[in-house]
Amino acid sequence: MSAPQDRPKAVGTVQVDNERVVVTEWRFAPGAETGQHRHGYDYVVVPMTTGALRLQTPAGEATSHLVAGQAYYRPAGVEHNVINAHEGECVFVEIEIKPAAGAAGGGGSQ
Repeated sequence: MSAPQDRPKAVGTVQVDNERVVVTEWRFAPGAETGQHRHGYDYVVVPMTTGALRLQTPAGEATSHLVAGQAYYRPAGVEHNVINAHEGECVFVEIEIKPAAGAAGGGGSQ
């Protein structure tokens, strides 16, 4: 895998951003990364392709195997750098769930 400074960046395209959700399509070329970030909202990921992602977290590294169409949920506060560890492009749709009006918490993702 490439050194961090040589990695291409994943490309995020916001498809919906309203008072309830932010929906972003993420495309990762082989070896591409998001960069370290923290999720400010609960979110659901829907993989569009099957492949492997390497997750760098404050606790260490792990590999996540995605299967096209098999969604998963994560709570707000997740902090990581996501790297495509697959030989092909990796694509997923991320749905961030904003709190209802007047609810405490939430703050967006950085």
